[in-house]
Amino acid sequence: MTCPTEEIPSVGSVVGAGVAELDRPYSEQRWSLILPHRERLIHIARRRLPSKADAEDCVHEAFIRAAGFRDLDASRVGQFLTTTVLRLCVDHHRARQRAERAVVRGYLQPWEPAPDDAVCDRAEARWLLARAGTLRGRERQVIMARAAGMSTREAAADLEISLKAAEGAFTRGRARLISFSRN
Repeated sequence: MTCPTEEIPSVGSVVGAGVAELDRPYSEQRWSLILPHRERLIHIARRRLPSKADAEDCVHEAFIRAAGFRDLDASRVGQFLTTTVLRLCVDHHRARQRAERAVVRGYLQPWEPAPDDAVCDRAEARWLLARAGTLRGRERQVIMARAAGMSTREAAADLEISLKAAEGAFTRGRARLISFSRN
């Protein structure tokens, strides 16, 4: 987006005011070269940031950086300011994401079930145990062994069956329990 030329002082008029004055950081001539870009830059920043206040903060930060930049080229002030505002918008988004991640990390505590969750879990366990009793021989034996805390390998050794047979019985038993819970 280009700015109308009547709003921005020409480079020749600013240079005519004194090259030495333009080269000084934070000089009045430098500010007169920078400030006419304000509305255009706010428009650019506003499209990329969540609030107008954030957009104005980015634009004002870009102004301060441009006013204090030692090697500011009077013919490229618009490009310098546009690039600076765009980079500040990206920095703003990155800072927000870091802050959001820090908040999430700060509030994540080890999960402890509430009393009502514990009651529901016990009721569900009793229901599943009752349903597991209706399973067929090997399926019931392997599921009950797993419920007692054994691994599938330990259950196979305890029941004197192969690991493959124990895994198959466990898979079939679990599928039946899932189908019970859906019905």
